[in-house]
Amino acid sequence: MEIKARQAFFNSIMSRQAVSQYLVLKIRRECLVEDSLRGVSEVVGSGQEDIKKGLRIAFQDEEGVDAGGLRKEWFLLLVREVFDPEHGLFVYDDESHYCYFNPSTFETSDQYFLIGVVLGLAIYNSTILDVALPPFAFRKLLASPPAYTGPSTSLSRPSATLGLSDLAELRRLQQLLEYDGNVEETFCRDFVADIDRYGQHLQVPLCLNGENRTVTSSNRAEFVDLYVKYLLDTSVSRQFEPFKRGFFSVCGCNALTLFRPDEIELLVRGSDEPLDVATLQAVAIYDGWQQDERTGDDAVIAWFWALFSEASPKEQRALLSFITGSDRLPAMGATSLIIKVACLGSDTRRFPLARTCFNMIGLYRYLNKDTLRRKLWTAVTESEGFGLK
Repeated sequence: MEIKARQAFFNSIMSRQAVSQYLVLKIRRECLVEDSLRGVSEVVGSGQEDIKKGLRIAFQDEEGVDAGGLRKEWFLLLVREVFDPEHGLFVYDDESHYCYFNPSTFETSDQYFLIGVVLGLAIYNSTILDVALPPFAFRKLLASPPAYTGPSTSLSRPSATLGLSDLAELRRLQQLLEYDGNVEETFCRDFVADIDRYGQHLQVPLCLNGENRTVTSSNRAEFVDLYVKYLLDTSVSRQFEPFKRGFFSVCGCNALTLFRPDEIELLVRGSDEPLDVATLQAVAIYDGWQQDERTGDDAVIAWFWALFSEASPKEQRALLSFITGSDRLPAMGATSLIIKVACLGSDTRRFPLARTCFNMIGLYRYLNKDTLRRKLWTAVTESEGFGLK
């Protein structure tokens, strides 16, 4: 890293060109996906290492300077849009609450490439994403990395073992495996996968002449293996390959072999454990209050933590997102998330504000708890970017 930095410094002097230490993406909110895809593609296509610089986001016609908060917001908004069910990039499972690549999508592979880049950038920039990919997706990703030309390693790659526990649709096949009666007469299945493609029912043979091969008690395990492999692997290869290419364009190094798939998932998604408000309060720091700045012994502080604790889990996640830019905890848990509560002044008609760059919330000395409640939740639910919606 030091050698590369020194080379970049001297190259900038010799070429008389300023070299930015950051990767800056200029984004229009109304064209979020298009501008993000274009910016990422230009950087990756240049063949340079700029994609691995610290990321900075500049929203067009907004005054915000990115010290981390705009980057968090960009990740949040982009993930929310590309994972929207109406976008058609992913199919959603109501039982397991996971999503997976849509094999019947009309979108181009560029969209999946962008999603892979976004996941890689999230790891590289220590940003948590709320993506509902199943654990199998991360096992599959690490099991098939591109060829690495660096120093060799003795660490083995995780295997992408397919199983019935990955999606609810596949778990239903467990009934077939556990049935004690006549499988052939009861289930009436052939070696085909039943696919519903936008209202059109299709049958895809799972093996040679599969439409003429009946599922029986003796071959049902083979049928389930082929069915699972088709749904999770073969049918989504057109979507998964650009996704993988995008991810490894950022994280293409042998260091990934040091991680287990569940650890990569934790780095990307963060922890979805219930929020422990008491722990967040215990590690919080305070600024500008008359009393002890560590304990925050003030009525407004007590009201704030009481409102945080009394809120529903959904409201707690919304408040956490308002303060930090993400509604999930870091991989290390609540103790590693330090919230700063600052005093902005005397009672006023103004709303609380947050600086997500620094995980900070600013409160005024409101006269009573009801006023704080009204102002706080209005700010949480009605704010976006650098102001109200």
